[in-house]
Amino acid sequence: MSSADTNPETAAGSPPVEPGEMRLEVVVLAVSDVDRAKTFYESLGWRLDADLPVDDGYRVVQLTPPGSACSIIFGTGVTSARPGSAEGLQLSVYDIEEARADLVARGVEVSEPFHDVTGIFHHAGTDGRETGTAPGRADYGSFMSFSDPDGNGWLLQEIKTRLPGR
Repeated sequence: MSSADTNPETAAGSPPVEPGEMRLEVVVLAVSDVDRAKTFYESLGWRLDADLPVDDGYRVVQLTPPGSACSIIFGTGVTSARPGSAEGLQLSVYDIEEARADLVARGVEVSEPFHDVTGIFHHAGTDGRETGTAPGRADYGSFMSFSDPDGNGWLLQEIKTRLPGR
């Protein structure tokens, strides 16, 4: 069951962290069934970086979304958080409708695209949600949501052109 991606053809590399930098590297998720979660995230096309059964009662699984510098980790003995307690985990996509079609084709139950009445970020929960993409498909304005089998909540946000400095 132990595996780690050390193939330079598939493993993503990044430059070393420079003095004064802080990079978001890993988000820890609480799951109730490690193998079910691993299967779910792999079905999304996420790269399996590691599956390490370290010792009895301690297993670490790491996966990375395509194009992301940040990974997720879950496993046995990794966190004391309640399974499914993460919400607002956000992924950026270039085309929200294309991303939705891909997730649906992979068997994921995903919301229709939505935007917030303010035209800015989105309110908590479903408050202020308007059906459909943001007017003019404005960058940062269109979202959709899905959950993993434990209920950890993910959002996808459409961004075609990033703000300066991002």
